[in-house]
Amino acid sequence: MKKIPEFTSRLRKNIVTVPEIIDNCSGIKVFGQLLKSFLFSTDVAIIRNTNANAIIAVYPFTPQPLISHSLILAADKPIFCGVGGGITTGERSIELALDAEFQGALGVVLNKPTPNELIKKLKDKVDIPVIITVVSEKEDFKGRIDAGVDIFNVSGADKTTDIIKKIKDINSDVAIIATGGKSDETIQKAIDTGANAISYTPPTTAELFKEIMIKYRNE
Repeated sequence: MKKIPEFTSRLRKNIVTVPEIIDNCSGIKVFGQLLKSFLFSTDVAIIRNTNANAIIAVYPFTPQPLISHSLILAADKPIFCGVGGGITTGERSIELALDAEFQGALGVVLNKPTPNELIKKLKDKVDIPVIITVVSEKEDFKGRIDAGVDIFNVSGADKTTDIIKKIKDINSDVAIIATGGKSDETIQKAIDTGANAISYTPPTTAELFKEIMIKYRNE
């Protein structure tokens, strides 16, 4: 195996690194960029200090263009922006998706309640991948695929691998991002089941600060 040259700096060596085992997955190629690791975060400081390939920027509030613009502007890697699909739906989601595309987002993420009809309309409007989040084995995966979904974002806790398998049984070529859990074993299991990329939830800023403070106290 060839040695990979690596460059860091005294000031930027403390970054949030994703588990190396994620490199075992195939990745998803989007506009020529191979993406294997997706960081689940809207924290600009963390987004600027991670080695993840891309960012999934979704949050539990009404999507706001100002937030998407800020994240896209600050990030030094591809951003996939949340555009609603539940409470925020219909034409508003389409307008949010178009705005995100025009600002430079590499993809848009819809949440679970999104109707298939909205996915079809969105696919006619945007020229970037449309991602749908799924959390249960009971969802209409075939309907989602027929509507034009490009990537499934599987977040099913301990049912994640079961969901991946069910999707792949319907269409083995469909792209899947999946949560891998906290251990190398669970990440590898998701990859072996068919996940093409893995999403990683980083520690919070408070948790990272706690580690630094403990280190300072021991010096």
